[in-house]
Amino acid sequence: MAKIGVIGGSGLYKIEGIEKIEEMSLFTPFGKPSGNFITGTLAGVEVIFLPRHGKDHAISPTEINYRANIFGMKKLGAQAIISVSACGSLKEELKPMDFVVPDQFVDLTKHRKTSFFEDGVVGHVSLADPFSPELRKIIIEAARELKLTVHDKGTYVNMEGPQFSTRAESNLYRSWGMDIIGMTTATEAKLAREAELSYATLAAVTDYDCWREATEAVTVEMVIANLQKNVENAKRVLKIVLPRAGALTDFSASSARQHAIMTAPNAIPENKKRELEFL
Repeated sequence: MAKIGVIGGSGLYKIEGIEKIEEMSLFTPFGKPSGNFITGTLAGVEVIFLPRHGKDHAISPTEINYRANIFGMKKLGAQAIISVSACGSLKEELKPMDFVVPDQFVDLTKHRKTSFFEDGVVGHVSLADPFSPELRKIIIEAARELKLTVHDKGTYVNMEGPQFSTRAESNLYRSWGMDIIGMTTATEAKLAREAELSYATLAAVTDYDCWREATEAVTVEMVIANLQKNVENAKRVLKIVLPRAGALTDFSASSARQHAIMTAPNAIPENKKRELEFL
């Protein structure tokens, strides 16, 4: 059985049926992860949970140490990561309380470390299809079995944050054909691909951003209220998804780094080789 990572809110590990829950800290060459990793088993599948914003939601989207988080998942043996995150809707038909399983993203972040390949090593992985088709299929099927409203594709625009959009920005993203907006998924997906971890997102729609003038513009209170309502549904989805994902024997990202590294091996600094030994 494969090990599966879950990145999301601090209480996501409280899934009915999960056993042998343990908490551990982990050192990484990239610094401190968002918090302790929580491990457990569900229907015989080992699962690794991590709260992306920290236990008390004290880490902003830009301040998250994404490289340490993904490194930790890889070091602990995860073969895939399922992300659960809040998002805003940029289309009328994607309603608050719906779920979206995106198949594409556009990354507009400006201030983040989005690659392990730097400081003496250059690598280029393919991101044409950034989300795992095998994980997306399982997530969509599980949500439909639970009679939840789930949209089986969409383009996620990743803004920097932590501020929400202006109306001009929100309408610009709509004119581009974007579907949902959030602050974390693209960065995680890029690093997961470099680490050869299949990655998919279950995005919970909490608001209509601010483009829909007939609706109150997005506020923290609105996001929290709707996200809390959907947390239990997300746990129900994970209860079905995790055993099925763990039963997979083939992951689409498992050879993502093949031919990716351009730097001659003898030119890579020794400290960088040690740092990236896990790759």
